[in-house]
Amino acid sequence: MHIAGWGSVHSVALDTEFMRERTFWPQLALVQIATPDNEQALLVDATIDGMCAALRPLLADPSILKLMHSAGEDVQALQHACGFAPAPLFDTQIAATLSGLGVGMGYQKLVDTLLGINLPKTQTRSDWLRRPLSPEQLDYAADDVVHLHAVHAILRQRVRELGRESWVGEDCARLVATMSDATPDAHPHLALRGATSLDAIAQARLCRLLRWREMQARATDRPKGWIIDNELAMTLARKPPANIHAFHALLDASPKAPRKSRGELWTLLETPLTEAERDIPLARNIAGTDKQRLRAMQDAVAAEAARLAIDPGALASRRVLESLLDGKPFDDAITGWRHDVLRSALTPLLVSCNKPRSNP
Repeated sequence: MHIAGWGSVHSVALDTEFMRERTFWPQLALVQIATPDNEQALLVDATIDGMCAALRPLLADPSILKLMHSAGEDVQALQHACGFAPAPLFDTQIAATLSGLGVGMGYQKLVDTLLGINLPKTQTRSDWLRRPLSPEQLDYAADDVVHLHAVHAILRQRVRELGRESWVGEDCARLVATMSDATPDAHPHLALRGATSLDAIAQARLCRLLRWREMQARATDRPKGWIIDNELAMTLARKPPANIHAFHALLDASPKAPRKSRGELWTLLETPLTEAERDIPLARNIAGTDKQRLRAMQDAVAAEAARLAIDPGALASRRVLESLLDGKPFDDAITGWRHDVLRSALTPLLVSCNKPRSNP
């Protein structure tokens, strides 16, 4: 089975609807497609056998530009369900950011800002796996793509005039590569709020627990929080129970604690940490001289962002700057067009920052 008629098309507007409340992987429910010369959308029911396979030639065709907005999870959903990520990609949220309209602008606001069209938001929490879909759901889904070509035309012109079309292409390609990569995060503890309150050993233990949780979630296709939630993982990492009886008592007192995998979880806590597990980057609070250095780098980034009339967050996140404080080479931490923009501003501030973390 295949969807024909793409031969003369150079770009398509693309969006998806999926559900993820009860699974680890997104469950693709609907794919919306619109061509430049059509004010109507093609709505593809991804739950029908063969539909995802039928979309592969379109997703994989390098001659067709895919227009999407805030495409991160959509890319992941399409990669998982269809086996291909949409490329090449023009993400209108990325283009809006780099053209100075602000970071993270939603689709409805962008359409209103650029086209003066007010779109309803009534179906944002809809159940997209139910069948049949309501007329309101169908209209909402179609609206997500029928305006993308007009938005793309305006943003493409803006970034071309600013000389930033290559920036958009680079960021979009990086987004596709990142979101279609199924490799688990090697250091998931760094993204967990509260990890900075743990000592080095507890962070290493937390990292082990979160890696195990990720593996279990992927294997069973369940949300990570259903395997073990963050609060319980933090508690176990900070101070493991002294014995199996205390372990079971602690889990019995937690309504979200695992039941079937308790044996594996206890083994994880009992097994001594390896040298490699101890040698991980640590989440830490920035204080003292490092805090001053971080502020100086943030000020330098803000100055460059003001010069470019874009949000500082589009240039370098706090986490990236913290990695520089911890000794990560500039050429590794900041790449692509941002490397050229920020090198002269940040390099002088890094002379005294090249000190790696030391883990006890």
